[in-house]
Amino acid sequence: MGIVTTTSETAFTQSPEQIYDFVTNPVNWTRTYPGSAHVGRIPEKLPLEVGDTWTETGPDGSRIFTWHLAIAMRPKLWMFNSVGNLGHDSDGNGGMPGRITVQYKFTQPGEGITLFSRTMTVEAYRDAPLPDGFFRTVNPANIDAYHEAVARELALEDSA
Repeated sequence: MGIVTTTSETAFTQSPEQIYDFVTNPVNWTRTYPGSAHVGRIPEKLPLEVGDTWTETGPDGSRIFTWHLAIAMRPKLWMFNSVGNLGHDSDGNGGMPGRITVQYKFTQPGEGITLFSRTMTVEAYRDAPLPDGFFRTVNPANIDAYHEAVARELALEDSA
């Protein structure tokens, strides 16, 4: 199995709770993550709870990822994963066998500073490699762009 891991972290002045509440709401992903075109089937009750599932459509609009919340420890840790056919169609067919795990971690290294860390691990079978276009989406530059967009959106929240 091939494994690719990408991590990015950014220091914020907002509280861990404010950052956690924003980034763990999938509705916000299309405004912040370059690889997220649409999010659906989100449970009506927030915050999401362990076991909740939702979908996310990739940048081409046709590949769907079904996410499962594995850990929710506000405001310290949030982990979700997609296992099985990554990027399946609307009927659940197709896609590429594998697993994606995403971890959001929130720490306070100093007074008034929250360190938000996002780690994505993609595991793909060697006999069913993921397409190069997929790896462009999980490129560290996109993760850094995501962090910049989160900072922008949180600043807008703060000024409202």
